[in-house]
Amino acid sequence: MDEIVKKLAGLGLPGIILVILTATAGGSSAAVAAALTAVGGPFGIVGGIGLLGLITVLGDTIAGYGIEAILKAVYAERSKTESVRFLLKEINDLPISDELKLKLKNHISSETNTYTVPSDEPRTVEIVEE
Repeated sequence: MDEIVKKLAGLGLPGIILVILTATAGGSSAAVAAALTAVGGPFGIVGGIGLLGLITVLGDTIAGYGIEAILKAVYAERSKTESVRFLLKEINDLPISDELKLKLKNHISSETNTYTVPSDEPRTVEIVEE
């Protein structure tokens, strides 16, 4: 068992996800292949294996920058095109600590307050015919 644990630890997060897929699929190789196919969506088993690779890349990136910095950047970008009220509700539903939720909410709220409101002064428009 120690050998298996060492090999799975070498795989990192994808190894843990593979163990979870194996456990939920009943442990047989056909069930694991079916689970990888289901996770892969329209790309099938290749998509499932690719998803495990993508999780590795994302895990390394998150470890490098930190989850807080990445979530702040993602929500700041999304606040440009989506309702802040919707994003705040989404943050409330995230499975993260209350401290991190509060930091994200404050970050989004401060982002929205930095924009200036355009004045209601009348503008003069000149139409020039050539």
